[in-house]
Amino acid sequence: MNNSPESIAKLILEGFERHYSVFRANSRKAKEKFENGDYAAIRELLSERISYYDQRVRETSESLEKKFGQKIKKDVIWPDVKKAFIMLLTDHKQPELAESFFNSITTQLLDRIYFKNSYLFVRPAISTEYLDSKSSSYNVYYPLKQGIKNTLGKIILDIGLSSAWEDIKRDTHALLRKALKNLKRPFRPTKDLQIHILKSLFFRNKGAYLIGRLVMDGDPMGFAVPILRSKNGFLFLDTIIFENENLTLLFSFSRAYFMVDMEVPAAYVSFLKSLMPSKPTSEIYTMLGLQKQGKTLFYRDLLQHLNNSTDKFTIADGIKGLVMLVFTLPSFPYVFKIIKDLRDKEVTREHITNRYQLVKHHDRVGRMADTWEYSNVDFPLERFEQELLEGLRKYAPSMLEQVEDRIIIKHVYIERRMTPLNIFLENASDGSLNTAMKEYGNALKELISANIFPGDLLYKNFGLTKNGRVVFYDYDEIQYITECNFRKVPTAINPEDELSDEPWYAIGKNDVFPEEFETFLLSKNKLKNAFLKHHSNLLDPNYWLVQQDKIQKGDFVDIFPYSNEERFFPDKKVEQ
Repeated sequence: MNNSPESIAKLILEGFERHYSVFRANSRKAKEKFENGDYAAIRELLSERISYYDQRVRETSESLEKKFGQKIKKDVIWPDVKKAFIMLLTDHKQPELAESFFNSITTQLLDRIYFKNSYLFVRPAISTEYLDSKSSSYNVYYPLKQGIKNTLGKIILDIGLSSAWEDIKRDTHALLRKALKNLKRPFRPTKDLQIHILKSLFFRNKGAYLIGRLVMDGDPMGFAVPILRSKNGFLFLDTIIFENENLTLLFSFSRAYFMVDMEVPAAYVSFLKSLMPSKPTSEIYTMLGLQKQGKTLFYRDLLQHLNNSTDKFTIADGIKGLVMLVFTLPSFPYVFKIIKDLRDKEVTREHITNRYQLVKHHDRVGRMADTWEYSNVDFPLERFEQELLEGLRKYAPSMLEQVEDRIIIKHVYIERRMTPLNIFLENASDGSLNTAMKEYGNALKELISANIFPGDLLYKNFGLTKNGRVVFYDYDEIQYITECNFRKVPTAINPEDELSDEPWYAIGKNDVFPEEFETFLLSKNKLKNAFLKHHSNLLDPNYWLVQQDKIQKGDFVDIFPYSNEERFFPDKKVEQ
């Protein structure tokens, strides 16, 4: 038996390539399902894909143990295995992903005390800068040669979708009209005018997105064009999305991941980074379905930030929860969430982790925060404020381990920091309060469309993003709308019943009384008036029952990352 470092490295790389082959096949299937209008299958593919990585890591680790026995768990071999692995990546198309896969295998097999730079890829060893040089990931079009209208028509036909188009001429006219309206400078075809279009479409739910950039005078301007299917099954362009901010919303952490067939993922990330320079590279990888690489890059960013800052981790703003202990580093725009050592037999650690997994596998419709999940994270003890340390030791001792001057947190969720909605509302002007309450109601309605009932609707469980969107982030009591029993409050038999501290009617486990939302959400007149102005139907049990019935019948309402006013044809019906 060949027990050389080279043979171990080769087996690890074969495991990664199995994973990425399945990943790409899954993305190609999404294209096929979109062409057939099988949106349920796309959601299923997306959900299945999330577990692919862990499956391949487990399979590869088991294969290594089976083939090499206990030798594979001896730390002395791993520096040589790492060197051999680097040699195998010289001409590889996904070296950055392969390095992360190597780390996953290493940490699966070795004891945590061996998680050292010589064994792991703490920093990348292979550059991805020129991977795309031989065969570009995007097509280049020169409108001066063909004319702008002909160029747009060719771009659409080059997409390669097999479904018939409803009216390409109409759509290209609408596309050009809106593009000219949005350009902040005069548009004229010149020799250096270029349009770059990524070769693979981005699939999510009911939409296929064409991603590109317009290059004028060497200055790139990014755009995205959603392609949908009409109720008759024909393809049409729905709008064009310009501006960094709008593109960022399209790739928001609160939405489902995209499905994209990428031979060189680093090239796609580089292209997207040129359109959204402020968006962290870690988030771009994550939104492309490459969550592990996103986690790897985020952790590198965190380590770098810790090395270049001096502030301390502190308890996060907001009302302290019963289930999670939340802390943050003021100079770093994220929060860290640890499940407390719970005493409630119904709300167990397993229950909470299952809720978070539910959200990860579900379409988040722009209203639920995505999280990165880490195990055994090593922090410097000196960077923790005393109050936070005392809170961790009191409420989550099983999640902590102290090794000399280091604190190891055994399990933590990390997500984008937002302003808690309850804090925002306390200090908001009348105009801002009205907007926030409208957004809050919109968030609830979009969650309903996605078959999600937050459970606890209190403002403390929602946050406000820097773009002013209300996003739900507390998943302790989350459940499906279809599991709820929406009821009208029964009429009291006598006045004494109404005045009683206890309800005069029986309440089942999944019973929900929308009328009661007014009591605990709208006690202040300002909040009540703003809410009723936009969302009074949320207090009506019949509204919830109608939405529940639609979901049970299989009506799938997609929530697109742009407003109806931005659509070329606002009244056009999308295929259900």
